[in-house]
Amino acid sequence: MPPAEPSLAHAVAIAEAVQRAGGRALLVGGWVRDRLLGLASKDIDLEVFGLPAPALRALLERFGRVETVGESFTVYKVGGIDVALPRRESKIGRGHRAFAVEGDPGMPFEEAARRRDFTINAVGWDPLTGEYLDPFDGRADLARRLLRVVDPVTFPDDSLRVLRAVQLAARFELSADPQTVSLCRSIPLDDLPAERIWGELEKLLLLPARPSIGFALALESSAIHRLLPEMAALVGCEQEPEWHPEGDVWIHTLLVIDEARNRLDGLGRSDRIALMLGAVCHDFGKPATTAFLDGRIRSLGHEEAGVAPAVALLDRLNLHSIDGRDVRTQVIGLTAHHLKPGAWYKVRDEVSDGAFRRLAQKVDLELLARLAASDCRGRPGDFDCTAMEWFLERARSLGVEHEPPKPILLGRHLLALG
Repeated sequence: MPPAEPSLAHAVAIAEAVQRAGGRALLVGGWVRDRLLGLASKDIDLEVFGLPAPALRALLERFGRVETVGESFTVYKVGGIDVALPRRESKIGRGHRAFAVEGDPGMPFEEAARRRDFTINAVGWDPLTGEYLDPFDGRADLARRLLRVVDPVTFPDDSLRVLRAVQLAARFELSADPQTVSLCRSIPLDDLPAERIWGELEKLLLLPARPSIGFALALESSAIHRLLPEMAALVGCEQEPEWHPEGDVWIHTLLVIDEARNRLDGLGRSDRIALMLGAVCHDFGKPATTAFLDGRIRSLGHEEAGVAPAVALLDRLNLHSIDGRDVRTQVIGLTAHHLKPGAWYKVRDEVSDGAFRRLAQKVDLELLARLAASDCRGRPGDFDCTAMEWFLERARSLGVEHEPPKPILLGRHLLALG
């Protein structure tokens, strides 16, 4: 089990106080799931049974400043821990947030757990006794690496759960059971705002070791077709078997995404996002350019042709700058120039320093080298990928791997000249 953290000791102290007051506090949700998987987790959620909201708040105030997330929800934050009463939720309108919520301290744990999305998230743990409460067999599903909905009747009420299924399947390498896939396929997604879609997509791209698992479920559940049609267009787009023995552009793209995920070391959040989105978008131009020419399947000009669908995806997700970094420009540049490292290597003695400097004005060259390496490795076989090492070494030798060269003549020089 993961080592105890100070926040867990804080949760135990709260649970002891709740017990003395006549109630019971259980750890619930992701922390319990991660504990069962042997993973450390910083997010601690307590659910308190048997105490009304005023008594719970008064008790929590002894442990520090209490913030109210929502009185209607009866959720409090204290010392970084979320403390909530069990609650009833009922759908009152369209949209994934259109719920009426009412706290009910007398609710049994099984009824409280029934509102959760998946069985792996519906396990409770008593920090005072060590007892697990598992009315929906979430521990068995974790052991089987199975993603299964708790309640098929209420699951469709929140359309965001489709994307949660996708990223959870990838993060914990789970297979969704047929009913879960069928439910995800049946849930309309057009009520989801761009920021919520991106929030789950970012988790899918950055948290799992193999994001491809989630993308495969997104395809099976038709979420790809409904939310990312540019990716859906890659399915069935053929490639030349000699160069791409793995299959169509969809399969290749998933392999490239996984390869890119393995090349995030040393990058900040915005660059990690740019690289992963570059992996997603890099071959968006192939469906429009693929043809059978001279006995081979070719996609001439697919780099530039991929810019428009990449922009369409970025627009739909409302992505521009992240943490002050123009991620949008980087993704467009990665898409438009992802073949440059390999192409330049073939004529490396003819590529000028000026060519590198000009390219550095359009895209981060280290990100481009990482994407090109991911593209090269995103296929089975013993392909020579040394071009990417040469490309990055050359960019570093010129000092332009991360930013374009500074102009020799600056405004202050002109002012000095009068």
